[in-house]
Parts: sequence; structure tokens; C-alpha cells
Amino acid sequence: MKSIKKQITYVCLFLIAIASMQAQTLEATIDQLLNEKYPADKPGATALIAKDGEVIYRKSFGLANLELGVSMKPENVFEIGSITKQFTSVSILMLLEQGKLSLQDEITKYLPDYPVNGKTITIHHLLNHTSGIKSYTSMSNFMSRAREDMSPTELIDVFKNEPMDFDPGEAYQYNNSAYIILGHIIEVVSGQSYANYIEQNIFQKLGMDNSHYGSNTKVIPNRASGYQPSENGYNNAEYLSMTLPYAGGSLMSCVDDLLLWEQALHKNTLITEGSKKLAFTNYTLNNGTPIYYGYGFSVDEINGIPTIEHGGGIFGYTCYGLYVPSEDVYVIVLTNSNGNSPTNVTIEMAAHTLGRPFPKGKQVEVSEKEMKQWTGSYEFEDGAVRFITYKDGSLYSQREGSTNLALFPVSKDEYYFSNEGFTKYIFKKEKGKKVAMFTSRIKVNKGLESDQKPPAPKVAVKIEPEILKNYEGVYELQPNFDITITTKGNQIFAVATGQQQLEIFAENETTFFIKEIQAQLVFKTDDSGLAKSVTLFQSGQQMEGMRKE
Repeated sequence: MKSIKKQITYVCLFLIAIASMQAQTLEATIDQLLNEKYPADKPGATALIAKDGEVIYRKSFGLANLELGVSMKPENVFEIGSITKQFTSVSILMLLEQGKLSLQDEITKYLPDYPVNGKTITIHHLLNHTSGIKSYTSMSNFMSRAREDMSPTELIDVFKNEPMDFDPGEAYQYNNSAYIILGHIIEVVSGQSYANYIEQNIFQKLGMDNSHYGSNTKVIPNRASGYQPSENGYNNAEYLSMTLPYAGGSLMSCVDDLLLWEQALHKNTLITEGSKKLAFTNYTLNNGTPIYYGYGFSVDEINGIPTIEHGGGIFGYTCYGLYVPSEDVYVIVLTNSNGNSPTNVTIEMAAHTLGRPFPKGKQVEVSEKEMKQWTGSYEFEDGAVRFITYKDGSLYSQREGSTNLALFPVSKDEYYFSNEGFTKYIFKKEKGKKVAMFTSRIKVNKGLESDQKPPAPKVAVKIEPEILKNYEGVYELQPNFDITITTKGNQIFAVATGQQQLEIFAENETTFFIKEIQAQLVFKTDDSGLAKSVTLFQSGQQMEGMRKE
């Protein structure tokens, strides 16, 4: 018996040692990801990972205040932008459970004079971005009013007479106006201001003592200063009246409080399991097409494991939160700058925590013959045409009008893009025809073999450095979405908010193309040649951004 007890003791100690090594390995991996993403001398981030409600990782990186050189700490408080939408949707569901509203209520029940033009727009449509109402943050003239305080009804007046983008339920389009209306509905039904409702019914109930309705004047303990990238580094974030993001993006919080929030959802503290399922459902359009969005929560997956996610971006701050219901794993990253989005690194952190990291680099050896069998052109369900070619031992993918991107194999039929690890092709044959499944996590787009030929590559022309200098600056395409143009000698670069910097190439003196994606930038200049605006042409759409002075 003593021998058996000793063996059991050794086994237990061995398992504890293994668990400790795994935890240390995970910590080192996450440390490396975040140190690379948020260096010590730049705006930073706080990050937390919890498993079964217990914190297994909690650290901070970079600076909370550039001017004073104050390092970030895990307790820092940030504006959380559109993660606010989760609080709004749950508030609506709380009122639903109290019998005070129905998801099928038409918005005219709460806004009798709203011009719906004969359309039926319900609370359901508002919650999942299928209402068709014009999103006020996409209106070109809205930024001129960013400093103006407005009541919810005054804000609704800004967009209510705009033409609808589509009929309710016919399309999905992320919509901040919808959540402004939801905030107004909460006020009408509850008899409280939105800020008071959230404070009393959520923050106080859950002990979220470091969470607030945003304020530019109130002293917020541990507030991290917000920054926006500029051609010379960083600027303090532009002023934004917090009455404008309102129920779509006005809240402030920290990683610890957001863990309390996520655990309250997991344990059904605020709403029932049935209401939570409503929030987490992957809804569909009228024609049955999935939209990968519930009520204030995105629906996705990590290597086959379902996830619930959402990000946020507002002047000077970006964030991303991800929850894995089946594993009770929560990952949250909050940052104090635009232009360095934590979305991808949060997903990577979650993948490592789940023990299912995305591949990096070639995983297997695949013969030239096995690779070449998948070359050719493919026409996809979304209308895109992509060309698969072989060169120097690798497959390449080129979307029509774009450039070649290298692929690396994880099997003879499965290839990831080398520039990021979330998007891949799975090739196969159906009835003798080649098929390419273009997969970006939960979203799958099927491409059928086509006889189209790759377009001739665009030829870049040389532009003198002194002309390129005229285009340097920050251009605001939408609220909280800029393109920053910089130059280095005879090279010119563009970086969009939350995305990586890309070199752009001249077709002529004012028109530039991007090799990595199918997009074009066209500058408008004054008589002296100085750029006043830039227009982004991409995916059949165009957005003009004025240069910030």
C-alpha cells in the first residue's frame, strides 16, 4: 500500500509539473505576442485571460501616458467603444424578461414620428444590424459635429430622414444609429437615462466599480490617455462629445471589470439562458444567409471551437474581447491608441490558450505536382475571382486586380496565407472539377474552377519625392477611421486605422494602387499640388477623406 501511495504521489507531482510548464509556456508565448505588438515606449495595452472564471494571465504593456512617460498597469481604465453594444443589448433583454417590451416591437412604438416609409423596422432589426437605417457615423458631414453635445432624440434627428440603405432584413450592415435608437428605447421603457440604467442595473449589481459612462471632464481614476497616430508619431486623441457614441460606444472599463461582466453572462446573473441564446444566435437575412452576428455579439470560431466576440474603436482607443463558451475561456485586450488594433493578437491569444494555435509557416512538404494540381482560376460565391499560380516551390493567390500573396501548406490540400494565419484555402474536386473553399475562420466562400485568365499586372510609375511629400498627412474617411500617408525617399506608404502599413504604387501623379489588396487611392490637390483629400476605391465602394489640418 505504501508503494502504491508513493506511486500516486509521484504521478500527481509529475502532472503538477507538466501543468506548471504548460502555464509557463503559455505565459511566455503571450508575453512575446504582446511585447512585439505594444513596445515599452509607445501607447500600450492591458490584457487578461481567464479560464473557468480564474485569471491565468493579467499584464500590461507600453505607456498609459506618453507625455509623462507613465507605464501602463493592469488597472488602467479605457474607453471600450462598441463593446458598449453588449451592455445595450443585454439591457434590452433584461427589459424583455420583465415584460416591458418585445423584440418584435416596431420602432414607431417608441418614436412615433420616425419616418419608416412603410417599412417594418423592429427592435430585432436594430440589435443585429439588419434595419437598413443609415448609420450616422458613415455620414460625411457628421464629423463637423463631433464636439457638439446632443440628446438622444437630437442625435436621432441627425439621421432619421436619411434614405435607408436597404429594406429591413435584406442585408447586414454594421450600424451605430440602430444602437442610438436602442438607447432611447431603454430610456423610454425604464424611465431612467441610459447612463443611470447601466450604472444601477449592471455596474453596481456586478461590482464593476471601475466602469463608467464616458466623460471628458470627470476625473476617472486610472484613466489611460488616448492617442491617434500621425505622420510624426502620435497625437492626443481628438475631442469627441460622449453624448454621440451614447448606447453604441460610450462606456469605459478595465480588464478586471470586463471579466466580471463576462462571468455574469456565463452564469446567467443578469439574463436567463434563453435570453443569452438570443444574444448569441447567428442570425440570418430574409433569404437565409447567415450574418455571423447576434445581439451585440459577433459569432465566430477558432479552429472549430465556437466563440462569441466583439471589438471596439473610438477616438484614441481600440479593444477586443473574445469568449469561448464551451471552455469558459475569456480573453480581453484594451489599448489606448488607434492604428494598432488588438483584434488579431486577441484571437491568437485565445487560440494558444485553447491549445489550438494557428499555423505559422510551412507545416509539411508538398511536391510540385501536388501543388500544381490546384493552379488555375476560381470564381467565388461573392463574385470575386482569384487566381492560384505556382512559382519557386510555392503556391500564390491573386485576387482579380490585386497582387500575388504566398501560401504555405499544412497538408497537400490545405494552404494558409503567409501574411496572416486566419485565412486559408481548402482545395478539393467535385464531379471532376476543382473547387477552392476560401475560409476565414467561420466564414466560408466557395470558388468553382473558371476559365478566366489573370489580368496583366499594373505597372508602377516613378514619382519624384518632392511630389510625394505633398500627400503626407492623415485623412479621415469616417469617424474613427483614418488613412495616414507617409513617405520615405521615392516610396509612399498608407496605413488605415487598425491595419498594417502598406506601400502604395503610382499609376500616375495622383492615383495609386495597393498590391496586397484590390484597392486604389486617388488624391485631390490644390493649385500648389498639396493634397486636400484622398478617395479610397475598394470592393465597388468609394470613401473620400479630407486631410486633417
